Amino acid sequence: MATQAAFLARFPQVAQRSRDRAGAPARVGVVGRSPKGVAAVAAVARGVRCRASLIEPDGGRLVELVAPEEGGRREALRREAAALPHRVRLGRVETEWLHVLSEGWASPLRGFMRESEFLQALHFNAIRGDDGSMANMSVPIVLAVDDAQRRAIEASGARRVALVDARDRPLAVLSDIEIYKHNKEERIARTWGTIARGLPYVDEAITNAGDWLIGGDLEVIEPIKYNDGLDQYRLSPAQLREEFARRNADAVFAFQLRNPVHNGHALLMTDTRRRLLEMGYKNPVLLLHPLGGFTKADDVPLSWRMKQHEKVLEEGVLNPESTVVAIFPSPMHYAGPTEVQWHAKARINAGANFYIVGRDPAGMSHPIEKRDLYDADHGKKVLSMAPGLERLNILPFKMRTLAKNRQSPPDGFMCPGGWKVLVEYYDSLALSEGSSKLREPVAA
Repeated sequence: MATQAAFLARFPQVAQRSRDRAGAPARVGVVGRSPKGVAAVAAVARGVRCRASLIEPDGGRLVELVAPEEGGRREALRREAAALPHRVRLGRVETEWLHVLSEGWASPLRGFMRESEFLQALHFNAIRGDDGSMANMSVPIVLAVDDAQRRAIEASGARRVALVDARDRPLAVLSDIEIYKHNKEERIARTWGTIARGLPYVDEAITNAGDWLIGGDLEVIEPIKYNDGLDQYRLSPAQLREEFARRNADAVFAFQLRNPVHNGHALLMTDTRRRLLEMGYKNPVLLLHPLGGFTKADDVPLSWRMKQHEKVLEEGVLNPESTVVAIFPSPMHYAGPTEVQWHAKARINAGANFYIVGRDPAGMSHPIEKRDLYDADHGKKVLSMAPGLERLNILPFKMRTLAKNRQSPPDGFMCPGGWKVLVEYYDSLALSEGSSKLREPVAA
């Protein structure tokens, strides 16, 4: 059994950041639970400051962009959108980004990026707030239009456009708009570190997109729904915060995945909770948060992943009382260390103050060459240095690191004999580098 001291030795940044965090948060809303342990919340609190007992979102409050039901605002906005002369039709990925923005995952963003925000995200991986603080924002959240649309909008002098779905139904209004050049090559090179052909998100959402970008302030008519039988899992940051408060969570640790949960995942998540308890937290809660937006063709489809996650809870592999399963609506870039910052930042806005990261997060194979596109260790290293993520405790777990340092894995991770073989293998590598050289601990 690992001790608290051993945990803090492995993750010294946690010791520095985790003082004075005892005490249960107050309830912030009424939450019910379905038979499968997934929260269902009747309404979303709009624009309220979050309770101090959970980590504050970027900018101090969630920026929620869905029109309120009260006062007839939704119907009025729907009529306004229908009457606007200019419409921008959203595809699948653009609708997913609309969903992300509408619920505050990208707080403090208030809409699709204008040029200044786009350039900051592209070159600094962060945007500056009104108060001068820097919020991490490592991927551009932008909306493309073609040249004909640009000319028509600019010729009319319009300051507002309607955003509509594939069937021309209004979804939102974009106001105080700005149109600027979509430099695709620069965007791709900065985001992925390569312009090689075959990048899945580029093929899906950039290559055939318009040569101009349109940004502005968003007001979304109503919550985005997919009617695919999974909407009950799509909890907004406000809903997640309410659920964490209902469970009296004093720490929230998030784990993102885009594939089924296997025993190694489960053991690491369970071990993380145990270690947080040893540190003095009373009720750390796991946010098991599969990505639900665009993924490449060879990833397991979301519906099948959610069925598998349900079984993981039903069969007790993870404890339903200390686990919240929800869908993260973002599309997947496969942009490695750049994208993993976005994944971590979004979980801050949902209330997570710990983020588990493993090998090659958000990575993929090189689309042309037979190698990984990114160094497998760079994701966790970048997260520990990224601007705007200083408040987030990064928990890097890596099986090979434990073996190299002759540390034991969580119970059940691997049979003892098999683990001993791995330790001996890494010992042999160290000896081959020179018996006179002392073995140095491998950074976690």
